[in-house]
Amino acid sequence: MNLINRIKTAFSIYWSFFKIGGLTFGGGLTMLPMLERELIQNKKYITEEELLDCYAIGQCTPGIIAVNTATFVGYKKAGILGGILGTLGMVSPSIIIILFVASFLNFFIDNIWFFRIMIGVRGVVCALLLNTVFSLGKKTLRSGITWTIFGCVFLAAFFFKVSTILMVLFSAIAGIILDKFGLLGIPGLGKKSKTKSEGENQNE
Repeated sequence: MNLINRIKTAFSIYWSFFKIGGLTFGGGLTMLPMLERELIQNKKYITEEELLDCYAIGQCTPGIIAVNTATFVGYKKAGILGGILGTLGMVSPSIIIILFVASFLNFFIDNIWFFRIMIGVRGVVCALLLNTVFSLGKKTLRSGITWTIFGCVFLAAFFFKVSTILMVLFSAIAGIILDKFGLLGIPGLGKKSKTKSEGENQNE
């Protein structure tokens, strides 16, 4: 990709994430359907599997998952400039809205209509989060092993309040070990790993 095309792509990424950031309520997880429609179906910037990988990396790294995902997708498609503009596109709507709300904070706090609106929005957010959980589950829980890891982590988080960092580390180590012995049971994963290894060997 030459410099001109890279710059055009970076600004296109900015606009895509600006729309997503401005129209999403409930945080990073609820924007997955919009990311799929904008980045995969409309723009074809990344594949569905790549988006889930970016989401997973964004969840494991410090910071807001939505911003992290925008940075990773932007960088993957248009390098450093794409990462910067993707990040700016995601946070720009929030900055604009927060500045507007802060200017009329007393009005919003005491306004009964605003209070009623927020009650409705909270219900929508819960529904969107639940929809995202089911959507992610259908795409990632594709074997008995992944279901087992999911169950163990859920129990650890819900009943024993185990640290998120420990659960992520446990899951990552478990995935590495199980894949090493071919026990993950996810179709195509072993073939992909083998193809990647063969490509690296040829490059050497």
